Amino acid sequence: MNAVQDNSVEQFDAIVIGGGPAGAIAAQDLAKAGRKVMLLDKAGRIKPCGGAIPPRLIRDFDIPNEVICAKIRSARMVAPSHKAVDMPIENGFVGMVDRDVFDEFLRERAQAAGAQRRTGMFETFSRDEDGLCAIEYFDKAAKRIVRVRARFIVGADGANSAVAAQALPPAGRAPFVFAYHEIVKAPETRPDSQTDPTRCDVYYQGAISPDFYGWVFPHGDKMSIGVGSAKKGFSLRKAVAQLRNQANLSECETIRCEGAPLPLYPAKRWENGRDVVLAGDAAGVVAPASGEGIYYAMATGRLAAEAVDEALRTGDCRALATARKRFMKEHGRIFFVLWVMQTFWYKSDWRRERFVSLCRDPDVQRLTWESYMNKALVKRDPMAHIRVFFKDLGHIFGLART
Repeated sequence: MNAVQDNSVEQFDAIVIGGGPAGAIAAQDLAKAGRKVMLLDKAGRIKPCGGAIPPRLIRDFDIPNEVICAKIRSARMVAPSHKAVDMPIENGFVGMVDRDVFDEFLRERAQAAGAQRRTGMFETFSRDEDGLCAIEYFDKAAKRIVRVRARFIVGADGANSAVAAQALPPAGRAPFVFAYHEIVKAPETRPDSQTDPTRCDVYYQGAISPDFYGWVFPHGDKMSIGVGSAKKGFSLRKAVAQLRNQANLSECETIRCEGAPLPLYPAKRWENGRDVVLAGDAAGVVAPASGEGIYYAMATGRLAAEAVDEALRTGDCRALATARKRFMKEHGRIFFVLWVMQTFWYKSDWRRERFVSLCRDPDVQRLTWESYMNKALVKRDPMAHIRVFFKDLGHIFGLART
């Protein structure tokens, strides 16, 4: 709905709504490009997240060592039978971050680049008579509604994006997993401990999650213990309690608890063809099977910023569509592969058992880590792919030992 223009209202080139990794990167990049940008974020929200960041993220987004709270050198996959398979990382590590620290670091860096930070809850989207979009947000500290205008909006406000609901055409709901985790104080390392400060543990057990997985991830002096599931009625809190008991972490002090929906496939449309583009969870870029979202969120934030900058430079709003096109060109295939993998291997404990057994294979381990660390399917060494294919068939038909 069009509203009468108010020239006294503050105006920006772009307003980024949502201060998670996607929104913070979008605001930072737009500010560095010389654009007048506002970053709107609601205070006190921390997303449930294992906190893993691959080397490519650290390189691409210049993440300093002091933000990384742990360095992971291996992963342990735990089957329904409780058999475990270790997958060591050769010549590298996976960084771990605590989201309350990491997200605030990104927001502060965006502000240092020139973005204007505001704290408030997004309320409404509209357009003025001159065609510029306007938003209203509730400033809790001032206890009032604030109205601001911009040529473009970046909606990075999470899986249940209010920006998308108001500014984009209705779209089908993407598949969701609901995640819940508890941040606990890490126990002292003991010889008999089931945890390792340099290892991520992933539990593929139907009792822990009937359609996804559970995790125990080290965060330095803390740990993230969590579960994801899309099954209606499944108790995530009870599953986390069971996981804590199984990992001998029941007695650890609980620091905080968080839950949220995770969209597991990119939305079919990220822009409205005029003045709004989505990024991060609002765009649906949490990877199936792994549940990884930080790298993909930051990548979409950067792509959204580039699309908005091009639209501002050329006056052609069709540039907004390039964000999704470029993302899917680089990452669409791996999202499809991961979706097929989740759909097949996570279907039953029989299949989970064989999936974990398959993870023992050196070719599987090398291809998995190379793809994860660099965020791309490995194209070299075609013989390794062929070997994995036939080993896969052996596990699918029960011909391989578990």
